[in-house]
Amino acid sequence: MTIADAPPRVAAAADAAIRWHPGRSFRLDQTMFPLMRGNADPSFAAHSSGYWMAFTAASGPVTLRLSGGGLGAGSFVDAQAWGPGAGEAVAGVPRLLGAGDDWSGFDEPAFHATLPRLVTESRRRNLAVRLPSTGRVVDTLVPTILEQKVTTLEARRGYRYLMYRYGTAAPGMAPAGLLVPPTARQWLAIPSWEWHKAGVGPQRSATVMRALQSAVALERLAQLDSTEAGAKLQTIPGIGIWTAAEVVQRTHGCPDSISVGDYHLASYVGYALTGRKTDDAGMIELLKPWQGQRQRVVRMLYLSGFRKPTFGPRMTVQDHRHH
Repeated sequence: MTIADAPPRVAAAADAAIRWHPGRSFRLDQTMFPLMRGNADPSFAAHSSGYWMAFTAASGPVTLRLSGGGLGAGSFVDAQAWGPGAGEAVAGVPRLLGAGDDWSGFDEPAFHATLPRLVTESRRRNLAVRLPSTGRVVDTLVPTILEQKVTTLEARRGYRYLMYRYGTAAPGMAPAGLLVPPTARQWLAIPSWEWHKAGVGPQRSATVMRALQSAVALERLAQLDSTEAGAKLQTIPGIGIWTAAEVVQRTHGCPDSISVGDYHLASYVGYALTGRKTDDAGMIELLKPWQGQRQRVVRMLYLSGFRKPTFGPRMTVQDHRHH
């Protein structure tokens, strides 16, 4: 059954369901956006009926549907889930949607007075956003490793190829084509030639394999604070500050980590805050006054609608499949 067949029966058909009250204005689309690997992510689907995602919880695979939001203290999100992991998934919805994401320090008048107008105006218009926290390290780490030192287009193309080959159909009432990402054991079983066909170079595939040898330990990182989790990730050869930051931003809702080494971020921050391009060192210096809240500042810059100039060289898309 597809979503369009009978959306009114979704709640009744679910294996588990809850209604979560954020307690203030809430935007589901803005909160979920960082978790999607582009509009064609096989494990996500955005429909008029809500946001759908598929993953493997500790108790098994699950399809999770989220809908709702709204203005003021009366806002709510409805969550329905199907599959062996349904109960666990709906219990984790508050954390997933940022229940522990506290903006009070950021919103203090004294702190706001230190921020550029572009950031304060963006925050004024985007009071309903929260930083999500999935708690699922493996599901976040693998596609992040695939994005190391390549274009987003190339990385997502490779991820989709591997998902279509090794992902499994989402359980229950799921949109057509929604897939559960491979488990750590399934990723480890992918032969080298399939990584090659996906356009994933040997350095990145080896990093995935090396990291997932300790998959149980990786998932335990979700119970640590984001700083400690990021530091432990960086003890794995092939995982540096950029990868660790990209992971804890999603798994922990980290309000401070910034993606040093990103191909676009430093120049974007430089243009947004000074009108000039800068490098990683310059970006760190620019954001230094807001240590502890730097990721929130970056998020507000992105939500401001600011676009940096598009002139200059572009990163070349590499195709490893024919090498």
